[in-house]
Amino acid sequence: MIASLFSISNRARRLGLLAGTCAMALSVPAFAQVKPEPMTEDNVIAGTMDIAFETRTRPDTSGDLKEGSPAKGAKDKYTFALSVAKTTEFAGFVTRQPSLYTKTLQRRQQDAELFYKVDLAVLNPRDLKQKRVVGTWVGTVPIDPASGAYDLSGGGKLKDPSPLRIDVNAVGKAPAFKDAFDGRLVGKSANKANLASYTYKRLVGDKTVEVVVKKSDPMRFENITLAKGPAEIYPRTIVSGRLDYDYETGNYFADNIRFKYNMDGTDYTDVVTGTIKWIEDPDRATNGKGYYDFNLRWNEEQNKGEGAAFEKMSGEDAFFAVDNSVPCLTGRITYVDTIPAGSELPTSSKVTYALNANKLTKQQVMNFFKLWMIAVGPTNDE
Repeated sequence: MIASLFSISNRARRLGLLAGTCAMALSVPAFAQVKPEPMTEDNVIAGTMDIAFETRTRPDTSGDLKEGSPAKGAKDKYTFALSVAKTTEFAGFVTRQPSLYTKTLQRRQQDAELFYKVDLAVLNPRDLKQKRVVGTWVGTVPIDPASGAYDLSGGGKLKDPSPLRIDVNAVGKAPAFKDAFDGRLVGKSANKANLASYTYKRLVGDKTVEVVVKKSDPMRFENITLAKGPAEIYPRTIVSGRLDYDYETGNYFADNIRFKYNMDGTDYTDVVTGTIKWIEDPDRATNGKGYYDFNLRWNEEQNKGEGAAFEKMSGEDAFFAVDNSVPCLTGRITYVDTIPAGSELPTSSKVTYALNANKLTKQQVMNFFKLWMIAVGPTNDE
């Protein structure tokens, strides 16, 4: 699909005009007429991320802040270079700082927030070493101190406005555009004692299987708007639903995450269900290794899959089994953590993404990636 947009006329080939390749990459008319087509591709989201948990390594030494606080100005930093659908790259960083309070009167001295500074680049599918930066994903996300909610539009309301947005430059015939994020992400609960049990269901062929989680901590997506871009084929998308965390296992459960968007006048709704299972290396205490095993399905009620292959499994085993006969995202996000002696929390992490698409469109992959990066704090803060 994007490959055709990088093709150069015979005359341009003779003249060796590489500029024409990049200029065509974001052509609005060409993208506007493209129908979403499913693809099956390994490493559809791939690359690396380095996390430095400065809030765990820079404690407050002033004595003015609440006991156990990090130093004022200490931030966790997520630095990454990740390719999405082979022909788009996101390279930059996100920082995360917590709210800080005085020791005696509990007055807030620092507001919690995320800050994004990410370069957006398109790659030539004929030669992935050729790329061009076309814009940025940039802005601030305030975090409400009372609810812990991430206000995706709140950056525009700050004293120094910095709305979270995708800002794309004019390239060739494609005009420049800016599009903002919106909505709220409600992260993990601050009060773990009040977490309730929850039963998750999924279809395996014609059979419904269940898993009961005793303490489910929902991360809620409340009418989140994912900004369009970095190309016109990736439209504005509204997201609702939950990604729930199980404290006993470290697993995530996608509970009917809905992505709604429109392309060329046609409305689409994708419902994502399934699991992201945490698997620790037997020697994690010394080597810091572990990984998330992805098994997310798109629209599984319309794609029942080959249930016969899982008939002899227990209900729980079938629930977590990968079925590549249905549209799904599989693969791993692997961690190598630095864990100080006597602590369970890492001070830094080296992360490798290797996620695979099976019968998914580029829009479906991109939408999930954007949402995952919006949740970069909660999904990496153990």
